[in-house]
Amino acid sequence: MALTDQSTVDPFAPTTLGPVRLRNRVVKAATSEGRSPDGLVTEDLIDFHRRFAKGGVGMTTVAYCCVSPDGASAPGQIVMDDRAVPGLRRFADAIHQEGAAISAQLGHAGVVANKRLIGKTPMAPSRFINPASFDYCREIRQDEIRRVIDQFGEAAQVAVTAGFDAVELHFGHLYLPSSFLSPLINRRKDAYGGTIENRSRFVREIAQRVREVVGDRIAVTAKLNMVDGMRGGIWLAESLRTAQLLDTDRNLDAIELTEGSSVYKPMYLFRGDVPADDFAKVLPQPQSIGVRMFGKAAMGNFPYHDLYMLDDARQFIPVINNTKLILLGGINSRDHMVTGLSEGFDFVALGRALLRQPDLVNRLMDDPTARGLCNHNNKCMVTVFGSTHCVLDPSQAYDAVDGASYRGRSEISSS
Repeated sequence: MALTDQSTVDPFAPTTLGPVRLRNRVVKAATSEGRSPDGLVTEDLIDFHRRFAKGGVGMTTVAYCCVSPDGASAPGQIVMDDRAVPGLRRFADAIHQEGAAISAQLGHAGVVANKRLIGKTPMAPSRFINPASFDYCREIRQDEIRRVIDQFGEAAQVAVTAGFDAVELHFGHLYLPSSFLSPLINRRKDAYGGTIENRSRFVREIAQRVREVVGDRIAVTAKLNMVDGMRGGIWLAESLRTAQLLDTDRNLDAIELTEGSSVYKPMYLFRGDVPADDFAKVLPQPQSIGVRMFGKAAMGNFPYHDLYMLDDARQFIPVINNTKLILLGGINSRDHMVTGLSEGFDFVALGRALLRQPDLVNRLMDDPTARGLCNHNNKCMVTVFGSTHCVLDPSQAYDAVDGASYRGRSEISSS
């Protein structure tokens, strides 16, 4: 695909995502929030996302919404069932009042879950021990695969009922769908294992089921891993094929390209400073001692640079014909947005930059030379144990280190 003249690219021009009209091409990426302690929408959660909507994003993404109770990756996450609908409807109305669209990230944790949290042994494509939590995961049965596929459809229907504009299917970071794509974790001998075509079957069937349920009433996107950062795991040659298959199926309106995992060296997703000492302050013993001694090695140390996913993500542009692409990773300025869009991406997604400055989009619209203030100290990662926020934001009274408490999480990354 030929590059677009950068002078003609406007990140803030209206556009469409499937059936949804968006005021611009900027998406608030899904990040774990910790603002629904009883598994239901709270005013705190609504206010958290209202800041991004008022700040100018085209669409904000609520994370993480479980398709079933045993699909949770942390306590207090919203389960997409009838009980959640009233709060979700109030949530959607509030975001719409600010002129933005709203999407729900739908996921099943799989190997990222832990037995203490969900009350049963977590499921994986094949027997697996999570190196982050040391939890044993049993092999999921075929009838359970079918049930999880149906649960994604049921969760999507909840989003439609609540007035959401889109759902994002979480096919990244080695959560259950993503782990099926991994040759390291998926050693099945049936139709869901072996070749990349077989290992892609689960995510394709989820996308198909969700599309069958929602039709053209809302947009359907997916967050897809390009590389998971584990030796013998997901790599570009195979993730390109998965993306091609999903594109051919035409069940998705867009794919957000991501990297890294929640079970091994999570800094591969974030890049930049490794907040091991801050994690040690909020984790219980003996995890705290282990993190102090081995945290940086376990979490991984990967230098940050702007647009750090672009080199891998641009490989997908020539092979995708029917589905829009969303660029993620190290986007902090209008120039970054224009660079991605001019290469052929349709949207850009921001996470940490918006935690630091929820009104960053408005600022960039007012001053094209401005740059986000996020310095990638990554201390926001630690705040997932309480209420996710930027620790440099004085408007947030909550102190991540002094006020947080360990709540049985097995993952330490954002969604």
